Amino acid sequence: MGNQIKKVSVLASSLTLSAVGLFAAAAAEQPNVIIFYVDDLGWQDVQLNDLDDPCPYETPNLVKLAESGMSFSQAYASAPSCSPSRAGLLTGQHPAKIGITHVWLGQIEKGPRPAPYVAPYLDAHLNRDLLTIGDAMQQNGYKTGHVGKWHVGLTASEYGFDYVDHSRGVHRGMGDRTKDFATATDRQYPLSSEKYSPVSEKKPEGISYPYDQVTESALKFMEESKDGPFFLNMWHWMVHWPVLTRNGDLLEYYCDKMGYPFPLKPGVMTRAGQQNPYFGAMVTTVDWSLGRVVDYLKKTDDPRHPGKKLIETTYLFFSSDNGGAEQHAKETISDNYPLKYGKTRTEEGGVRVPMVVFGPTIPAGAHFDGLVNQLDYFPTILKLAGAQIAAEHQKELSGLDISPVLAGLAQNVVDGEGAERTSLFWHFPHNHWSTMKSAIREGDFKLYKQHASGSYELYRLYKNGVRTDLEEKIDLAGDPEYAPVVKRLADHLDASLEENHARGPYRNPDYSPKPKPSAAIAESTFDPSDRQARLRLDPAGPAIAKASLLYLPEPGSKNVPRGPHGGGEVPDPDAPQIGVQMPAKISADGYSAAATIPEGVAAYRFILVDTNEFQIFGDVEAIGRNR
Repeated sequence: MGNQIKKVSVLASSLTLSAVGLFAAAAAEQPNVIIFYVDDLGWQDVQLNDLDDPCPYETPNLVKLAESGMSFSQAYASAPSCSPSRAGLLTGQHPAKIGITHVWLGQIEKGPRPAPYVAPYLDAHLNRDLLTIGDAMQQNGYKTGHVGKWHVGLTASEYGFDYVDHSRGVHRGMGDRTKDFATATDRQYPLSSEKYSPVSEKKPEGISYPYDQVTESALKFMEESKDGPFFLNMWHWMVHWPVLTRNGDLLEYYCDKMGYPFPLKPGVMTRAGQQNPYFGAMVTTVDWSLGRVVDYLKKTDDPRHPGKKLIETTYLFFSSDNGGAEQHAKETISDNYPLKYGKTRTEEGGVRVPMVVFGPTIPAGAHFDGLVNQLDYFPTILKLAGAQIAAEHQKELSGLDISPVLAGLAQNVVDGEGAERTSLFWHFPHNHWSTMKSAIREGDFKLYKQHASGSYELYRLYKNGVRTDLEEKIDLAGDPEYAPVVKRLADHLDASLEENHARGPYRNPDYSPKPKPSAAIAESTFDPSDRQARLRLDPAGPAIAKASLLYLPEPGSKNVPRGPHGGGEVPDPDAPQIGVQMPAKISADGYSAAATIPEGVAAYRFILVDTNEFQIFGDVEAIGRNR
């Protein structure tokens, strides 16, 4: 590579950065890295991807970041809901591969459901045996921090993060969102003395913002770690429900902008489109937080590089965990149009997300229209940081290194063999059985597989890169002209699901009438002499296709896996993982399964999938009790 230096403007300050000459050097010097992750922020909820009607929510700091770095018009989360996207980002592995495809961690459906298909069981927490990006950065000499939302079970400190604060910050619930606003003397959320945007005729000097612990914890971590290098996950709880703001001036600003009287009356917001002033205030609050982080980087000297500021030695990745939530009960939150649907759907509105990356090797004002995925963050950050992981972990990564694209050295994302990326896929076997879908985006097309019916939908989002049916209104699956496209994408999708051992959805054994018989457990035993749990099926029914075992606490015990949002005491890292599926051995005839139960496990439960694709749960068995 050459040694030519390119000058780039960074958030209103002119800094010497490089697009080519310092690319390798930046990695060798271990730059700082921040992932600024927002909850439920839709592709159309920021002032980057305006299509049709402009976005009314103001995000000036994100716009400035994009002007100083690279923005992405076709960036995707790896799932349409929170936990799987976060698990995928943390591990660099597809959510289908690691078995976390929704938020209902460690929950087993009780009793019959009036539905022919049910979702797969999801582990109670992210498997501790998986290497996370926190582990990798920590092992490569980084100080690691996580602030804000977690949502993959247990706590971030068990997954490679030294500094952890799971506080909800300013997004904690309010008594009355129409009037319980922060004040300058507020004990928990005092208003800032500094003024920030937006400015208006009413507030020509700008407005104050309430204290936000998520933002302050991030700043604290960076200040304490600036002699780094440091790696920071800054994962906001906003703009998730509840839709509220403690900033009365900001809410009044959006009421004026959207034509509401202020103060608002209690009740739900039902105006269609992007017309919820509470939501607008949350989006701008997140943008204010981003501005605080960038301002700190701009003003703070880098102790490792005399004469430089941290902004010159830091990469910042901005994105959202899934598409925007459009509705909560009767309240209209926002609108992803022209994208179809939103959060918890595999359609474009559920998985396409805003994304900006800024850093030392990235040309200012760059834009990329190719397919990128948050699974790419792990290998890309490793490359930017000059970090190494073991070969067995490297081969498990599902994403691709996009650092050449970031540096302006490549026009396409390619794999390790130099083959251009042409597709991405999603797997979401959840919610109502009729919406349990997998999807694949390949080139201009997107295909959906509806698991219960086995039917397909095909949409042409673009034609030779030109917007054609981004709204996904015209289903081409039944058009003979597109039959070869359906077959090609369907085969590719099925191969991706099989390669990643995707689970579910499964037939419900409690649904009636059954299209086929389901397996029946004839006997379940535990032998304390060899600690073998064994299960045998009735040979008159179908055999076992898949078998796993859950380690559980003593029935009735309060010692259960902690909720997905983290917190609580850190368990013994060498203890068995409670609520996480462990493999069981299936017999040659397929009618029995067995597994060894380690010491310290008080109870267990088998989970089977039979050859007719029914999901079967064994009883909870206390150790020493035979049935």
